[in-house]
Amino acid sequence: MSQTARKTPDTELSQFRVKGEIPVPILINWLTAVAVPLLFFFSWRSSLREDPATPTLLIGFAVLLAVNSFIYWLSGNKTLQRRGFITLIIVLFTYLAIHGVEDGSAIIWLFAYPPIIFYISESRVGVVACSGGFAAVIFLFSPLGDMLFDPPYNTSFRLTMISVLGFEMVTCYILDQSRRRSKLGLLKLAAEFEYAAKHDALTGLANRREALEQLDAEYQRYRRNARPFSVMLMDIDLFKGVNDTYGHHVGDELIILVAQTLREQCRKVDTLARWGGEEYLVLLPETSPDQALQTANRIRQLIAEASVSTGQGVVRATISVGVATIRGSESIDRLLQRSDEALYQAKSEGRNRVCGYDSDVAA
Repeated sequence: MSQTARKTPDTELSQFRVKGEIPVPILINWLTAVAVPLLFFFSWRSSLREDPATPTLLIGFAVLLAVNSFIYWLSGNKTLQRRGFITLIIVLFTYLAIHGVEDGSAIIWLFAYPPIIFYISESRVGVVACSGGFAAVIFLFSPLGDMLFDPPYNTSFRLTMISVLGFEMVTCYILDQSRRRSKLGLLKLAAEFEYAAKHDALTGLANRREALEQLDAEYQRYRRNARPFSVMLMDIDLFKGVNDTYGHHVGDELIILVAQTLREQCRKVDTLARWGGEEYLVLLPETSPDQALQTANRIRQLIAEASVSTGQGVVRATISVGVATIRGSESIDRLLQRSDEALYQAKSEGRNRVCGYDSDVAA
């Protein structure tokens, strides 16, 4: 697990929902549930007017909308459901506008199109779809549209329809952008809070709470697959003396130095945590005792060679490390206890060394 603080991309955040936001599949199902009886109702009205085509077509649209929701219920494919719904309502609204259903008044259903399309689609798709719809209305009301379709709309209605529809599309775009930015802001804030809750502010490493969660997850994996893992518990030697002599700001620089070395020397799958003040824990998945000892010694040597420059000279630090590998059916608490005992052994043997629990290997 990478411990570096990073910003979550906006495109990734936009895939999530905030509390209270209606999921697109549910909204489409609700709209379908309302649209189907309305289409049957207007189909019945059209049949009273002895319109030979419209009743059958409206019933057909109602059935297709219902089938679209049924397919989603079977497959759970959100993309297919959304694309099917958009295609059907575009064709339906086009038919209502061109054929002047309900004495031409059915064209006002076009005003339902912009808010729906902006909500259920990406912003770019909404802009393209609304621009195409607006251009199609202008074409329908143009002299060429009159020649091709002979729509039953007077000049006054056409001017009003174009003006109001254009105004609504622009308004829906502005409101949609505001909604999306507000949502993105909330998601970013939530991501920042989540990161802060799991990471140490000074080093950016995982904190104790996150380390325990990762330990538990790895332990469950060990119980399923019997793949052992190791932990390294390390402590900066004589750290209190550094704080007393050089000040806490130099102590903080040493803490950061050790954290940076851990990032450079450990794998991405490893969990690096600030366990306490100057104490660290590293979780090494699928790592044998010998491999863990080798890693610990490499880190110890690199830290011993590093230094921090201060106004009072160069300050160096060493670490002591206790290593333990999970075994049998022992608990996480017992594993941590063994690593702590190994750390205590490294301290008692003179510091700046690595000790493995129940191991003769030390350096």
